[in-house]
Amino acid sequence: MLHLLKLCVGVDAVEDLQFWIAERLAAQKRAGEVPEQFHTTRMVPKQVSDLLDGGSLYWVIRGNVQVRQQILDVRPFRDTDGVSRCRLVLKPELVATEWQPRRAFQGWRYLKPEEAPLDVGAMGEGGSALPAELRRQLADLGLL
Repeated sequence: MLHLLKLCVGVDAVEDLQFWIAERLAAQKRAGEVPEQFHTTRMVPKQVSDLLDGGSLYWVIRGNVQVRQQILDVRPFRDTDGVSRCRLVLKPELVATEWQPRRAFQGWRYLKPEEAPLDVGAMGEGGSALPAELRRQLADLGLL
């Protein structure tokens, strides 16, 4: 198993990403298409079988990994200009993770399972699941 890590550009909060996903799926449905959530990227991952073996796309939002989506498929294609691209087909469900600080980078990076943040609530009884707004405020103060 292997994961991907990607900056979620233009999104300030997990709720923004959730809204964007819902809007895109609704637009596809209105257009008579099969609703499918995907992210298009220029580079095609070479370790596809490892990604499809339970891997997720971990989103970095405002400098912290905050949420992940399960990767369902990786579909390389050529766009109308003949440029190779890739659609990462994702489960539309967002899974909140413990926040993990990350510096900005371009493209995506592989993320080993042992380096991935835990899902919120996956830590057992003593886990800390702070409300999203409080986490944002603490992160803005440099405390998370």
